[in-house]
Amino acid sequence: MTVQDIRAFNRFYTNVIGALDYSRQLYAPYTLTESRVLYELAHSTRTDAADLRTELSLDAGYLSRILNKFEQDGLIERTPSARDPRRRRVTLTPRGRETAALLAERADESVGALLATVPSADRPRLTEAMRTVRTLLSEGSPPRREDVLLREPGPGDLGWIVARNAALYAAEYGFDADYEALVARIVADFAQDHDPQLERVWIAELDGRPVGCVMCVRDEAPATARLRLLLVEPEARGLGIGDRLVSAVVDFARGAGYRDLVLWTNDVLAAARRLYQRHGFVLAAEKPHRSFGRDLNGQDWRLELTGTGE
Repeated sequence: MTVQDIRAFNRFYTNVIGALDYSRQLYAPYTLTESRVLYELAHSTRTDAADLRTELSLDAGYLSRILNKFEQDGLIERTPSARDPRRRRVTLTPRGRETAALLAERADESVGALLATVPSADRPRLTEAMRTVRTLLSEGSPPRREDVLLREPGPGDLGWIVARNAALYAAEYGFDADYEALVARIVADFAQDHDPQLERVWIAELDGRPVGCVMCVRDEAPATARLRLLLVEPEARGLGIGDRLVSAVVDFARGAGYRDLVLWTNDVLAAARRLYQRHGFVLAAEKPHRSFGRDLNGQDWRLELTGTGE
């Protein structure tokens, strides 16, 4: 392979996906770079301007001009970071989230139309080829925290949540099929009826495949949200994915106006309990029970959201 081979492939691929064809209205009225910044703001919990600059390898002045444009258009708000006053925290406004969702919908439709031209039998080959390109050009380096994206679920992701919860909890804790049935009911209830302003699912994606998930749903108690089905695949642990998923739920619940965030777990999930404690959750109650084919000690944890935000 030569340099010209790679350049020819780059020209072919950018033409196929329409990256240079703004007449297709994929990004209008924003450029491809501006749309990518909006995507990161909508899906990443690291929203300091400095983090955005590092993750996207953007010139500081260029990023500043993009953020100024977004602020003028009412898409973002910038405030001092509570962790470091020298940094600026960037968050999307409701209008910003609507704009990011519209651009994502256009991109999904465009890629869906492209994928429709590929016979079903050839799609696994295409997936493997794309994974091979990423692996070879990353020189076999281990995954980095910034390689993980948090996104909304796509087709098949909710089924993946059920399947992976059932398989992992059976392998790691000996849970039986009753747990899979519980997860299936939780996911089905969300899929059938949820308010996107008050309830949400996040998928953690690495190298084009899901490696983690979490849900935020309304609880029966007034003004209370519930964190459910936190999961990180074993091979993706150590990248801070659990922290990012819990942070995403906490920030979303606080922004949606909930007063409290609660969750139920079992004390055998030691790593998860330490994670919840780091985020300020407090053990509220615990009770022994027999579930999922095991004798367990169930625990209720609570985080007060009012007065704890940035």
